[in-house]
Amino acid sequence: MLTATRTTTILPVSNPERASRFYTEQLGLTPLGREADGTLTFQLGQGDALGLMPAEAGAQTEHTVLSFEVDDVAAEIRELERRGVRFDDYDLPELKTENHIAVMGSEKAAWFHDSEGNILCLHEGGSVR
Repeated sequence: MLTATRTTTILPVSNPERASRFYTEQLGLTPLGREADGTLTFQLGQGDALGLMPAEAGAQTEHTVLSFEVDDVAAEIRELERRGVRFDDYDLPELKTENHIAVMGSEKAAWFHDSEGNILCLHEGGSVR
């Protein structure tokens, strides 16, 4: 059944080598290899994987494509900033960040872009598990 499978999230990247450096050096993910179609794969927690699929520039979307659940979003932000990741800040009527963190009920979240323009998120708490 689908509820018992591991998943692979596939993200479009226009420069696979640059993206590979971002995901290994800045996010600290472990590479698993390259598929026959050129997709680079990385190990994620809980047995899941991330695939970086070669695509034309502009294939990225305007919404969050991957969210990492963490125990302490502020500590993760500090560590990723130390590695060169730059976080987005928002001051909108429905979304405001302070020190890169938006508090939404019991959840805290922070967003950043990968080297290819994909929007990624760190989140702590909330009801999704």
